[in-house]
Amino acid sequence: MATEIVLPELGGEIESVIIKRWNFNEGDRVNEGDDLVELSLNQGVFNLPSPVNGVILEILVEEGDEVEIGEALVTIEDE
Repeated sequence: MATEIVLPELGGEIESVIIKRWNFNEGDRVNEGDDLVELSLNQGVFNLPSPVNGVILEILVEEGDEVEIGEALVTIEDE
């Protein structure tokens, strides 16, 4: 089963972030807790961990893109 990972609420009045760097590529295996992506915020850099074990099927946003809360980032095939 595939899981679509969305940008979660980050607290405060944060409405969007910039995708700074993906730590994995499509086809890579990730473990729950692995840092998937670095997000750039006004307060600095935030790492978003994977909530599941699996294989990255599709990265839906590119480095440098601005992403809003609730927007899909990546699809992972669950193990």
